[in-house]
Order: sequence, then C-alpha cells, then structure tokens
Amino acid sequence: MSFWRKIAGLAARKVDEAECDVCPPGLPGEDPAFSTAVTALGAKLAKADGEAQAAEYAAFHNVFHADPASEGNIRRLYQLARQTTRGFEGYARRLKKRYGACPQLLEDVLDGLFHIAGSDGVVTGDELVYLERVSELFGLSPLTFRRLKATHLGAANDDPYLILGVAPDAADEIVRSAWRAQLSESHPDRARARGLPNEFVEVAEAKAAAINAAYDQIARERKSLALEGAA
Repeated sequence: MSFWRKIAGLAARKVDEAECDVCPPGLPGEDPAFSTAVTALGAKLAKADGEAQAAEYAAFHNVFHADPASEGNIRRLYQLARQTTRGFEGYARRLKKRYGACPQLLEDVLDGLFHIAGSDGVVTGDELVYLERVSELFGLSPLTFRRLKATHLGAANDDPYLILGVAPDAADEIVRSAWRAQLSESHPDRARARGLPNEFVEVAEAKAAAINAAYDQIARERKSLALEGAA
C-alpha cells in the first residue's frame, strides 16, 4: 500500500495509531500516523493566514508527493483539514510522541512546512506564529527554529549570527572560534600595523565593536535559554 493510500485509509477508519513512545521501524512514509499528521499540519498551515490558496496545496504536493491513484483522496483530506487551524497542536503532539527520538525527521517536517508557507511569495506573521508553535511542540530548540527561519526568510542585517557567520544552532565552541577569528582579523591594531590612515582604523574599531556586541548578544541569549530550560 502506498504512502498516500495509507493516509486515505487511516482517515476513513478514524484510527489513532500515534500512541507509542519510540520511533516505529520502517520509513515514516509507510506510517499512517505520520502521513495523516503531516497532511493535517500542512493543510492547517494554509489556513493560518486566513487564506487557503491553491499555491499552498501545490507546494504541499511538491514536498510530500502523492501518487496519481491517491491524488483525489489526499486532496479531499487536505481540503477537509484546511477548513480551520483548530486541532493542529494535537497533530504536532502526536508526531512528537511518535518521533521524539528522531529530531531530524521532525526538523525535516518543519522545513517542509516553511516551504509551504512561503509558496505564495510571503510568510505572514500568523504563519510564523503557527510554525514556531509547531516547532515548540516538536521539542525543537529556539535556535533550530531560528536557523530554519533564516534559511527560508533570510537573516536580519543585525542578526548576531549573521555578523559572526555561523548558524543559529552552532555549538558554543564554533561560535566562540568564529568570534575570535573575526575579531583577530578586524582588530584595529592590524590596521595601525599596516600603516593605514586613521579613517581605516576607525572602521576597524567599529567592526570590532560590532563583532564583540554580536558575541555578547549570543552569549546572553543562550544563557537565558539555558535558564528557561532548567526552570
């Protein structure tokens, strides 16, 4: 039985098979609980901004391929699920319960949802709230969500991770190494040693200050996240 026929079959039976605490054997696409939850999350995301557009279904189909024989059934299931955003948290919790030991799989699902959200050319604030909530329910770290958001939407020019040139969920030692390397390269003393004019030294000083500020901001944010996690 194909990935999509299992979705249609599970939807027809109204069976909840997402009640185990370990990742099931086999491919996720062969798991009806996974298939149903992913379909519902994609459909309900399409409604999160108040408009469920055809482009978003096309993007869903592009991310989670349906075979021709099941296209009609999956489209009907998708259309039903996207009537309201209600219930999306339950589907996210089911995926977390079933695949919590497979965080990369959950990250892949969130990555696909970002793709669907951006399929109409813009990711709205309501869609971002939806995606961030799904990420939280999946148990993904805020830094992982920030990386995925930056991957799909780009990072702000003043994002400290962009300034240091590292991913938002990079390990502490990688962040520290990047900070030291950039600070060493941009240190005003290097400009003075090369005999550059004062204007260049001032630029180097400003750049070094921005690098230090970025590192300090990251350190503060990570300390705050650690305290929240321990609470």
